[in-house]
Amino acid sequence: MTDPADIRLLILDVDGVLTDGTFVLTPDGGELKSFHACDGLGLRMLQDAGVKVALLTGRRSQAVERRAEELGLARVVQGQGDKRAGLALLLDEFGLAAGQAAYMGDDLVDLPALRCVGLAAAPADAHTEVRAVADFVADRPGGRGAVRDLCEHLLRRMGRWDEALAKF
Repeated sequence: MTDPADIRLLILDVDGVLTDGTFVLTPDGGELKSFHACDGLGLRMLQDAGVKVALLTGRRSQAVERRAEELGLARVVQGQGDKRAGLALLLDEFGLAAGQAAYMGDDLVDLPALRCVGLAAAPADAHTEVRAVADFVADRPGGRGAVRDLCEHLLRRMGRWDEALAKF
């Protein structure tokens, strides 16, 4: 595990991490997703501390694009079922080594990426195999504050929590 102070990029899966894994397909072909506000605030705090945030998901959704735009995230990669290839793409784009990235995933498809990064993270309700390889397991489930737990953990380990908190 990399020292969290060396993390420059946080990569998040979406379904089961930023959401509770539920998606509703609408009759018109759309899709509904639910995001937790506290995760969004955590991501803003982490970005304010200089850590870039990217999303890496196997599905495609306009809701994901919209949420990423609202949060000012650095990059969104959708429709990428091969998480290791998606991770390599993002590392190359940002000019970073795998050890400078953290990744939070919840299911078996995330294992290849989790095994490559400097800090592997999982929501409390992630698959058993995912929690077994994680360096950090959130106290809360996906879509219900797991990302916030990780952001606060990183900020504290980076020595930036008091600075982040002082803005409030």
